[in-house]
Parts: sequence; C-alpha cells; structure tokens
Amino acid sequence: MEPDRIEAYVDAAAAALDLPIAAAHRPGVVHYLGLAASMAALVQGLPLGPDDEPAESFTPLAPDDVPAAPSR
Repeated sequence: MEPDRIEAYVDAAAAALDLPIAAAHRPGVVHYLGLAASMAALVQGLPLGPDDEPAESFTPLAPDDVPAAPSR
C-alpha cells in the first residue's frame, strides 16, 4: 500500500472512530499500519491448496502455561 493511502486511511479511520491521534504519535501509527499492510500482503500472496483450512480455534497461553520442550 502506498504511503499516501496509508496516511489517508489513518486519518479516515481515526475520524470515523472519533479517535484523536496526537501529532507526535501520528508518524508511528502510520508506520506500523504500513508494516501491518506489508505483512498482510505477504500472507495474501501465498497460494492455498485444497487441504488448507483455518484452525478451529486459537487459545492464547500465558508464558507460564507454555509446555516445556521435550528434552533430547
């Protein structure tokens, strides 16, 4: 996505949500939205096969709840 379109999107989304973005924060918001858009483009560029399916559910774990890796 082009930088001018990202900036326009940030402005339009903030206005639609009545979400003020401080002038000092706006460059960071634009940067990270651009980063997210570039990551999304990478994922969208991957072909899906007939056996590719979404996960049934995602359950996040706290760091203390992650199982230990098996020892070798």
